[in-house]
Amino acid sequence: MSTWKSPLTGYENAEPLPTTINPDGKSLFNPPGPKSAAYEKFPEPFVPSKNGFDFHIYYMQSVQTEAQYAKELHERVRREFPELRIYRLWDKPIGPHPTAMFEVNTFDPHQTGALFSWLAVNRGPCDVLIHPNTGNALKDHTELATWMGRQWPLVTEMLK
Repeated sequence: MSTWKSPLTGYENAEPLPTTINPDGKSLFNPPGPKSAAYEKFPEPFVPSKNGFDFHIYYMQSVQTEAQYAKELHERVRREFPELRIYRLWDKPIGPHPTAMFEVNTFDPHQTGALFSWLAVNRGPCDVLIHPNTGNALKDHTELATWMGRQWPLVTEMLK
């Protein structure tokens, strides 16, 4: 038995979608409809009193070029996204994180999308753990997490 609720919940009686192909010859035509609420606020089960997403930018502190890049990236993120919560640059593993890192918090879907797309092309040799804050730290850091670059093994015992 699946523990996942169907992603189609709420659309049970919706009209069938067309199978028409767009002029590009590849994509499907989607009829106009209401804009998703997810553009403006995080969906349940996000914790409304906490930030939406944590971005943990990892680097290998023992690799001088990577450590230097991470230091410069940290400064650039502070300059580029001053409205976000940006933590100090750690030069050693901390918490469940197995290597040096710094953390950036986003508070709405627009900030999350902007930082995500910016990091996709500017993260350099750094890897990024991106996770939501739903109130379940273990699930947030594992099952619901997304990675850019290499996926690092976390020390999850402290999250249980």
